[in-house]
Amino acid sequence: MIVRNYLDTEYKLESSHAGQGQVKNVRLFEAEDFDTKLRFIYYLEMEPNTSIGYHQHGHNEEAYVVLEGQGLMTVNGEARAVKTGDVILNKPGWSHGLENTSGQVLKLLVFEVTQ
Repeated sequence: MIVRNYLDTEYKLESSHAGQGQVKNVRLFEAEDFDTKLRFIYYLEMEPNTSIGYHQHGHNEEAYVVLEGQGLMTVNGEARAVKTGDVILNKPGWSHGLENTSGQVLKLLVFEVTQ
């Protein structure tokens, strides 16, 4: 059994895809941890007024799971408010970015799979 706890893991604080401010993140699993095409699982915390910069993916797919908070997700130029419980899919070749527009911390899990 392999168990990792995002609350007990050391965080990194860094810019994400040239977004605004710095995002607190933990890479829970990396490609070498998997026997499939999963590439990573991240836990992220975004303070108010921070963002993941708008960027395009190549041959990978991501899913964002909003654990807590709310923000504004833009996918292929379409912006939509997202909140706790939302799961957002970003398909290969799509562009996306996320902004914490609220006064609370936005907490996420992000999964990426390669083709």
